[in-house]
Amino acid sequence: MKNYDFEPMEAANTAKHLLTGVLVGGLIGATTMWLFAPHSGEETRNDLLDKASDLRDRTTETVKDTVSQAKSKAGSLRGDVKGKAEDLKSIGQDLLVEQLDRAAEALEAAKKAVKEY
Repeated sequence: MKNYDFEPMEAANTAKHLLTGVLVGGLIGATTMWLFAPHSGEETRNDLLDKASDLRDRTTETVKDTVSQAKSKAGSLRGDVKGKAEDLKSIGQDLLVEQLDRAAEALEAAKKAVKEY
């Protein structure tokens, strides 16, 4: 029977190897990009800055949209909860009136029984 227990050291080694691979791959990719870039360094930096700015703007817009949707959903849920609470309040009041009517009927029956006794 094979032992499939997960060892913490294996996870650390796997993460270390993965991180090393990502760093080396990134360096190789960056070097290749700079060597084969059709633009000058300044043009490439400007392109990178423009793309970073665009990414920031899109991210900001996405966050604003998400917050707006969350607020809208919260408002909708608040309205639903308020409606349910009002329904429950109405049901509770109806039950209270019904119980009071029964108590009044029982009291009248008791009064009648005492008079007849």
